[in-house]
Amino acid sequence: MTVQPETGEIQQAPVAAFIASHLNGRTDEELSAEFHTLLDAVRTHGKKGQMTITIVVEPPANGVDSAPMPIGVESTVKAPKPTPVKSLYFLDDDGQPVRDDPRQMSIEFRTAPTTTDYKKA
Repeated sequence: MTVQPETGEIQQAPVAAFIASHLNGRTDEELSAEFHTLLDAVRTHGKKGQMTITIVVEPPANGVDSAPMPIGVESTVKAPKPTPVKSLYFLDDDGQPVRDDPRQMSIEFRTAPTTTDYKKA
């Protein structure tokens, strides 16, 4: 932030320009790649996603006013994922998941005789 001596107007550095120049542009490249990954995931899965960019500013070492301030840029991406496939289960008398409905009556089926069975007889 600088003050114009003639007008007294305060000029602030744009955040986008700071991010673009941070670490010689590497931060901007990494954030752009993460952003496009998020866009692709949202388009693919049809669900919303989120990207959070955090600028972390630490105080100067030992509280010295003229010391440099460490500044870092962190990001978090919450991209949507595909909905997992589900399968239906029933609970048996012990509360265990089973594929067959335990309340359903079961009938033993006999196999029908085949043509080879008739030839043997």
